[in-house]
Amino acid sequence: MNKSWIAAAALALAACSPAPAPAPAVAPQDAFFTSLSALCGRSYEGRVVTNDERDADMAGQQLVMHVRDCSADEIRIPFNVGEDRSRTWVITRTESGLRLKHDHRHEDGSEDVLTQYGGDTTSEGTSERQEFPADDFSKQLFTANEIPASADNIWAVEVHPGETFAYELRRPNRHFRVEFDLTQEVPTPMASSGQLPNEH
Repeated sequence: MNKSWIAAAALALAACSPAPAPAPAVAPQDAFFTSLSALCGRSYEGRVVTNDERDADMAGQQLVMHVRDCSADEIRIPFNVGEDRSRTWVITRTESGLRLKHDHRHEDGSEDVLTQYGGDTTSEGTSERQEFPADDFSKQLFTANEIPASADNIWAVEVHPGETFAYELRRPNRHFRVEFDLTQEVPTPMASSGQLPNEH
């Protein structure tokens, strides 16, 4: 049998074979949550990269984030500013996207007056950046505490795997951004009584 004929027949059969089905696309928010979950249990040092004078005190202190408590639907990230361990970022899955909340507590675990503010995503975002406009609860909280300008807050969280984690706040005439180096882990800071695990 002619070898060229055999080769041609093999090529023809290969052409008729169904192509393998493409892998299902991963939704941007699922990819983002997966990247963030991969950091669980690790701590990183950051620095303020914006230049607002209102952030000068924070910029002069050690900034450490610790991806501390992770479940399938919630990730808690304490953000320590020097010795101040009152802040925790909480990212949660919702039926329509992702939610960011700021859990601020005193050393005894009681909630600060300004706490649980944040918002939900209003678009699918990207696998590396998600934005959270202030929700109605936050707007009412800010107004009640005489900081109405914060009602226009849009927070963002970025995860660039193996490179950078970033937290950002924007509103008219205000821009704050802190970036954490994911290439270098640091010792995990001691948790305060105010940094509650996700089962509470």
